[in-house]
Amino acid sequence: MPEQPGRSRLVVLAGPTAVGKGTVAAAVREHHPEVWISVSATTRAPRPGEVDGVHYRFVSDEEFDRMVDSSQLLEWATVHRAARYGTPRGPVEEALAAGRPAMLEIDLQGARQVRESMPEALFVFLKPPSWDELVRRLVGRGTETEAERERRLATARDELAAEEEFDVTIVNREVHEAVEELVTLMGLGPES
Repeated sequence: MPEQPGRSRLVVLAGPTAVGKGTVAAAVREHHPEVWISVSATTRAPRPGEVDGVHYRFVSDEEFDRMVDSSQLLEWATVHRAARYGTPRGPVEEALAAGRPAMLEIDLQGARQVRESMPEALFVFLKPPSWDELVRRLVGRGTETEAERERRLATARDELAAEEEFDVTIVNREVHEAVEELVTLMGLGPES
């Protein structure tokens, strides 16, 4: 459907595990507060320092099932064959209708679902400078077991192969540069 006057274009940021999607989104949130960023719901447990309602909305499997059954999610997926993640639909639609620049920071499966329902969105692929750097970031994070790391790296190989499905690619060499490239794509100027 064509964009309505006054309505913003949704930007969907996706990429492989450990590429820095969360770090880039947090920097956008900090330096560009005019950008509305969706808070995903997830069934996984919080990592150290994560706050419910800020980083994610942490929900039970039963609550997630209710959200799916009542079509409250724009997209959802089981990620790394473990926890489920999803984007609550209502807040996204409200932000866009209000004319606010809006962004989703989601995984590849979610981006594909959003493309089905909102093909007018701008799909941005966040890519690591190299495979070795992606492995270093995942291991350096220290939040996963060895088995989880191996599972995430296997998924990352598939995710990297999906780059051609996106409208634009940003290489995340340095967070500040990636953020500025992203907000420029959103039609916003550099931070002052």
